Amino acid sequence: MNANYRREKILELIIEDGSAKVVNLAKIFKVTEVTIRQDLEKLEKSGLLIKEHGGAYLKDVETQVGAISLAHQENMDKKAIIAKKCLEFIESGDTIILDSGSTTTEIAKKLKGFKGLTVITNALNIALMLGAEPGIDVIVTGGEFKPPTLSLTGQKAADFFNGINVQKLFLATAGISLKAGLTYPSISDLVLKKAMIEAAETTFLVADSTKIGKSAFASLGALGLINYIITDDSIEEKHKKLFRDNDIELLIAGE
Repeated sequence: MNANYRREKILELIIEDGSAKVVNLAKIFKVTEVTIRQDLEKLEKSGLLIKEHGGAYLKDVETQVGAISLAHQENMDKKAIIAKKCLEFIESGDTIILDSGSTTTEIAKKLKGFKGLTVITNALNIALMLGAEPGIDVIVTGGEFKPPTLSLTGQKAADFFNGINVQKLFLATAGISLKAGLTYPSISDLVLKKAMIEAAETTFLVADSTKIGKSAFASLGALGLINYIITDDSIEEKHKKLFRDNDIELLIAGE
């Protein structure tokens, strides 16, 4: 792994988690702590993060958490269309899991007014959004707090799903590719995503078309882990073929 690529992935991880420790980054990227410190010094010059003793943190994370605002707000028009499509698969009486993320947050916005629905989520912003809805029971996992995504993650969050069975999971991802499968910037998310998938009868991956063909640092596994992918109508033909070849049903919002 060359230095520029490593720094790119370190920055992605910090943008996702809010902060990172030198010792942990050295283990993840299999380099020395000295190398990681040099990487963080370079990245600090980008103006996005602040280096501190033992690690670094995202520059605007305190303001963003105080405003209960998600860090990832790109392609919101596509995400809103995807969320609308998801409503076709949610019925009164369902118990569903909503993963954290900007697309799943758009789904949550459209659930207001539903009756007889139970929503399990690791996203604190989704819990706050739906918690006062009279027809929706909201259950929140435990876990480690990730400020940029306003979410709970890690082994404790994953343990919550032991013995739980739900009808549907709406799962987020950072990137989807044939080689890497479903990918995420943060390793801590992998155990949680896996537990969510195991708890659900049907998994809907919700991802705008810009994430298809891209990969983040940590791979959850092959595309066969999911049942459906819901994306927008900007998806390329080659990516449509990718899902067909892997026996994944593709649902295109906006068509």
